[in-house]
Amino acid sequence: MASVVLQNVAKRFGKTEIISKLSVRMESDQLTVLVGPSGCGKSTLLRMIAGLETPSEGDVIIAGERVNDVPPFKRGVSMVFQSYALYPHMTVYENLRFGLTSLKIPKDQAEARIQKAADVLGLVPYLQRKPKQLSGGQRQRVAMGRALVRNPKVFLFDEPLSNLDASLRTKMRIEIARLRQSMGATAVYVTHDQVEAMTLADKIVVLRAGQIEQQGTPLDVYHRPANKFVAGFLGSPSMNFIPVSFMDGSDKPLLGLPGGAKLGLGGNLSSIEDRDNWEVGLRPEHFTLDPNAPLKIRGKIYAVERLGDQSLVHVNVDGNGKAPSAQIVARLNGNTEADSDNEIELGFDTRNCHLFASSGSLVAAPLEVR
Repeated sequence: MASVVLQNVAKRFGKTEIISKLSVRMESDQLTVLVGPSGCGKSTLLRMIAGLETPSEGDVIIAGERVNDVPPFKRGVSMVFQSYALYPHMTVYENLRFGLTSLKIPKDQAEARIQKAADVLGLVPYLQRKPKQLSGGQRQRVAMGRALVRNPKVFLFDEPLSNLDASLRTKMRIEIARLRQSMGATAVYVTHDQVEAMTLADKIVVLRAGQIEQQGTPLDVYHRPANKFVAGFLGSPSMNFIPVSFMDGSDKPLLGLPGGAKLGLGGNLSSIEDRDNWEVGLRPEHFTLDPNAPLKIRGKIYAVERLGDQSLVHVNVDGNGKAPSAQIVARLNGNTEADSDNEIELGFDTRNCHLFASSGSLVAAPLEVR
């Protein structure tokens, strides 16, 4: 398989810049997920790799070869789209074979590729059916098989599961992961669904407004977000952002949280002038009902979502001094007794806290219990 490298790539449509100068390497034999909100440029990047869009600046390199001027069908890539894009008048077998016919693959090789893809994707019983006789998940497997039979250097997936219902998305995520591992394939996968990103990726690239906010392994990006945007984008429910107030002007000030908790800020931060609108980030799963927790925050429950194995408890926390009130959500055990309008005391640990300045940047300073 082959690595994919984008070097100082930019894309403009008229005067509108979709991708700012951006560089990223997508390693061979790995699945790289491009994730971000709608309009961040992830599909445009994928289309430039495929050759469906031409970079305004920079280079696209596949397997060490610059392919800016190479047409799509000669790049050695196969693309699976959001829509299945199957030929409705053809059977599954004919859909799989069509691309091989256009490539003039010898008949015996074509048959071997089709049989292998059908075996891997569980399509053997459906080879003589037409798309209208298939479920959504089966149609998506045919679309994947059509890419697989081409033996590409790189698989490209453009939000392939967004048209499926929740249970089918789960099954197809497993299918894609299994397929990639069995084939040892290089893959680039575009999605706005952070669950897909976390479960499928070897590497995540988080995009916003045509720029890379952070890249790394799923767990690195989740547990060590570079800024507030990344911290809030990955995770469901998203990270809680709790406003804090500086309680004195020393080099090691105290931070006051709504609800009365206090944090000590280690390190010399006297050079930081803007101390307004800072926030502490805590993920819902990092709250606890442990009475021995190092820090506690108290508030009133205003909603509870009971999901069986877990309960999402939504809490209003009154302001404290300069710290305004806050709304937080805690992910607790499904058997937790929690009802609306009841008071609750949630514990947490400084080791799970992230401190963000008003700009959204992560403040690299240790937090201490005070």
